[in-house]
Amino acid sequence: MEAFNDIYRLYFHPVYCNALKITRDIPVAEDILQEVFTTLWEKRETLDAGKPLGGWLFVICYNKSVNILRKRLRESFLHKQLQQPDDSGPEEEMRFSAQWTILEKALSCLSPQRRRVFELCKLQGKTYEEAATELRISKYTVKEYLSAAIVSIKEYSMRHPESTALLVPVLFFF
Repeated sequence: MEAFNDIYRLYFHPVYCNALKITRDIPVAEDILQEVFTTLWEKRETLDAGKPLGGWLFVICYNKSVNILRKRLRESFLHKQLQQPDDSGPEEEMRFSAQWTILEKALSCLSPQRRRVFELCKLQGKTYEEAATELRISKYTVKEYLSAAIVSIKEYSMRHPESTALLVPVLFFF
């Protein structure tokens, strides 16, 4: 435990700055910092004591930061996909309408809180922090509710094969 504390004191600031430089988002950089050191703690038994730890921490930080950016990009693309097209043809409008109807049916199977978290984060594009503030819950609870909602929506699509073809473009970005 003492060694972990020493490592944390030595590397927390550089790892945080690296995450902040990549994500440009203070709460996200703080989350990444926590995840990096949680990963270190979980893997403490398997790490080679003879190898430098700093490089390993920065690789973990980089990978987690890039994964967050990729997720944001997918969410942004999903948000654009779910917005009604302005000047699309009748075929595109019918496909959009069918996707939206199926998503609404899947959302109706969720608990009210999970549905609200999904709507805030995925449909309105709010961050975990913003959703947590609005709902007066922790951002970790938001993350858990959102994960459970996504699993439920995917399960809904598997139970309703007729909807799978229409929801695949939407589910791909969750």
